[in-house]
Amino acid sequence: MSTIEIVSFGYLHDAPPAAHLTIDLRHHFRDPHVSPELRYMTANDAPVRAAVLGTPGITDLVEATAAAVAAFASGPSAGTVTVADGCAGGRHRAPTFAGALAERLTAAGHSVSVRHRDMGKDVVQR
Repeated sequence: MSTIEIVSFGYLHDAPPAAHLTIDLRHHFRDPHVSPELRYMTANDAPVRAAVLGTPGITDLVEATAAAVAAFASGPSAGTVTVADGCAGGRHRAPTFAGALAERLTAAGHSVSVRHRDMGKDVVQR
């Protein structure tokens, strides 16, 4: 079985990392950054995770992405499958999505690693 690597990132910090599958969360899902009470929190904070995971469509996207990853992993190559998921700053939507995807893939028996490239960086003022 393939190993799955998930990298969350912020488009406003740098280019997306190389990946087999890149998910852009910027335009279709509510951004916690717009809420002053959530802006300086990260996906490590329960209110941020609740806001992101409560956004319509996000859990469907987690399931669809898990299915796509399973398709990559079932191919004849035994290499690592890399998924990159990005939002504007990399502190809210992307790392929450990455965690939900990792949880789903782990439950399906995949070996998963997660790295949050930009979650620890300063809030982007926009």
